Amino acid sequence: MDALDALLHDALVTTAIVALPVLAAAALVGTVVAVVQAATQVQEQTLTLLPKVITVGAMVALLGRTAMHLLATLFDRALTAIAPLTARW
Repeated sequence: MDALDALLHDALVTTAIVALPVLAAAALVGTVVAVVQAATQVQEQTLTLLPKVITVGAMVALLGRTAMHLLATLFDRALTAIAPLTARW
């Protein structure tokens, strides 16, 4: 069970490392847009969605290589963990 626990821990940490920067940037841009909309009283749905889409796309473009490297490393660890996980069966 130690191999499974280690693999699950690695999966959760990798997921957090990959997703958190993109989510944080989208939340920050959403907050800024909401403040600007509240100050100007312009309630247009396109103004809410478009900056978030552009920000998420830019973050994925900037961090995509690092994220794919982390995910490939996790996949490699998962493949090497198959033997210890199935050894007891």
